[in-house]
Amino acid sequence: MPYKTQWTKSGIGLYRYNPSGQYHARVRVAGRLYRRALGTGDYQLARRKLSDFKRDLGRTDARAGKTTFGAVLDKYTQTFGGLSASSQKDKRAIIRKLRSTWLGIDALPLRVIKPSDCAAWLSRHCGEKGASYYNSVLTVIRNALELAVRDRIIADSPAAHLKYRKRNKPIRLTPTFEQFQQIVADIRGQRLNREAKQSADFVEFLGLAGLGQAEVGTLTRADVDLEAERIITYRHKTRQGFAVPIFPQLRALVEKLCKGKAHDDRLFKHNDAAKALANSCKRLGLPPFSHRSLRRMFITRAIEKGVDVKVIAEWQGHRDGGKLILATYSHVRRPHSHRMAQLMSTDELKNVIPISAVRA
Repeated sequence: MPYKTQWTKSGIGLYRYNPSGQYHARVRVAGRLYRRALGTGDYQLARRKLSDFKRDLGRTDARAGKTTFGAVLDKYTQTFGGLSASSQKDKRAIIRKLRSTWLGIDALPLRVIKPSDCAAWLSRHCGEKGASYYNSVLTVIRNALELAVRDRIIADSPAAHLKYRKRNKPIRLTPTFEQFQQIVADIRGQRLNREAKQSADFVEFLGLAGLGQAEVGTLTRADVDLEAERIITYRHKTRQGFAVPIFPQLRALVEKLCKGKAHDDRLFKHNDAAKALANSCKRLGLPPFSHRSLRRMFITRAIEKGVDVKVIAEWQGHRDGGKLILATYSHVRRPHSHRMAQLMSTDELKNVIPISAVRA
């Protein structure tokens, strides 16, 4: 069959391939011709797909049409500057996995990747992994493709439809305050260990200040203002600065740690006390509590003492007004709320001073 009879023009930019009955788009933008198989023999559907094709061409940069997924991942790595070293390491490991397993990642144009390609790759390489790892990989893919959308390399992200997996709620080991005190005393009592005193102080500081191991490990004398009764630190993950009061339960320990130290001296020589904490739990027959367990103990105790959740969130360096704490510690809030509800009776408590009396 002659070539001319194989194609029938069905409108501006729309052609029908006669042997198969399928429609194809041919659109010229900025002097360059773009073609696409529309995958249908229905005329009305082909017209709609042609419109979508023209819209996509208007939303993308024609000069970036051959950009590969690999090139986009390279650009994405350049945005890691504000992340912690561990976060950068994790994301680079995921990108290495993508590069080694995604067929044509450095050869095929990014625009040819379909949503089904993203779903299939995730199913094949992360399907049996836990929700945490799966979500981390999906985040890298989605962020890289969203970057490509903003740079007008592609019109829409083929991973935009993919959903994150729900993570199982882990069993969070949390010591009581009495167990915490036993651990501190046990670590401090290891006289044959020359690091015992330092480790005990570190563990005690974690539990009494409610800070994380990363924050405490970097504290210096300059971060402590004894007169203003506050400690200035920052969230290790977000690098957001925040202030923590020097609580009455923490004051004596802070004064001891600051004594004799110069302005830039660190409060602690070590960045953690994980080994000392683990060994103490074994000796005392307690569950294997971690640094995070001590932070959870502080928050739980603060809630039980009636401290406002929004204030606790500020002490933790959170900027969500307490939403994360409300969600994470709901098991604590319910019994505490019940105890607080018992105070709302018609009887006047002897230890409560009426506001009117205070104003007078």
